[in-house]
Amino acid sequence: MAKEPFLKQHPWVLHVLIMLGISLVILFIVFQFIRIYARQGQEYELPDVVGGNIAELKADNPLALDVVVLDSIFRPGQAGGIILTQDPKPGTLVKRGRKLYITMTAYTPEDAVLPELAGLTVRQAVNELINTGLEVGTLRFVADRYKNSVIDQSSKGKTLYAGQQIERGTVVDLTVGLGDSTGRSVVPFAIGKTRDKARRDILSASLNVGSEHFRGVRDRQTAVVYRQEPDYTGVSRYPYGTSVELWYVDADEVDVKKMIKEFQVDSSKILDDGYIDDGRPSPDEIEERDTWSW
Repeated sequence: MAKEPFLKQHPWVLHVLIMLGISLVILFIVFQFIRIYARQGQEYELPDVVGGNIAELKADNPLALDVVVLDSIFRPGQAGGIILTQDPKPGTLVKRGRKLYITMTAYTPEDAVLPELAGLTVRQAVNELINTGLEVGTLRFVADRYKNSVIDQSSKGKTLYAGQQIERGTVVDLTVGLGDSTGRSVVPFAIGKTRDKARRDILSASLNVGSEHFRGVRDRQTAVVYRQEPDYTGVSRYPYGTSVELWYVDADEVDVKKMIKEFQVDSSKILDDGYIDDGRPSPDEIEERDTWSW
């Protein structure tokens, strides 16, 4: 008598094999669906869109990027819709339809409320104006019993008043008291700083920003200072209102950390040996430290 086949003798084995086969087919279908849905292996290098126009980006968008505007900033003299920053950064590998977060220039200026500045120190007034979205212009020092205290503010020769609504980005000039003697201040260390940071530090020191040189610079907002006049010495004091001239270079053209580390104080430019602790690096510290936080 012929022996019955194994699967006929053990039908449960056949059932198990059938279930395993069905499971493998289902898994294969699921993985294929996930692969297609997630577009695995279909990543593309994100282009550099900074400096371009958002309208052009949306019109020519081969990666079908979902452009999300995080913020818009009004800049006098600059057209609206210009992309200032992007996230993710250029060169990042992304899939089609990825969200691209940007900031751009605003098409029209927004209004800001001029804060109360009278009686504040120059440093306090500078911070108030910048935080409000306004730009600090020239510091004009006049005889007054209160030293380094804001007396008045104006724009293009017209007096401004606290609480007044003005366009964001408006340049505000400050009239400041000299006190009972001529004030003097140490020139801040501006090397390696962006324009906004350098200007803020110089103005906060009760000094003016003089001529700014951008020859060959592609992006003024990210450019850094590579030369200043008067030079930083850490001790030389200049009268309030002295102009500090600045020269800029594109940040990607220089090694900023190396430039700061290798900065040398020219001792021939030290006007006096009186030291003022203005919270900025001393000449010795500049030579010794490897990194700086600005």
